[in-house]
Amino acid sequence: MAYRLMFSRVYKTKYEKITRKNLKLKRQIVKVHELLSLDPRNSSLKSHKVNTVNFGPAWSSSVSGDIRIIWSYDQQNNLVILILTLGSHSGSSKVYK
Repeated sequence: MAYRLMFSRVYKTKYEKITRKNLKLKRQIVKVHELLSLDPRNSSLKSHKVNTVNFGPAWSSSVSGDIRIIWSYDQQNNLVILILTLGSHSGSSKVYK
């Protein structure tokens, strides 16, 4: 079963900023997009439920050691994944508590 990904404006802005000078990270993020669209619970994504400050309950998937993608299922269509934001697991750009 394939999922359709939809990207928030917040995510698009952060994606552009964080990948502007980092081609390796850009490739890693694209790979995560591919895996999410095929199987959001793929073990390599380390997806787990989180409670975010800005989006409430959501899911977090690992991109690299400290970079995470925050997403949720569309309430109207469970075959759509809403990619909400991108950021680090810790530090000043922390995406969840």
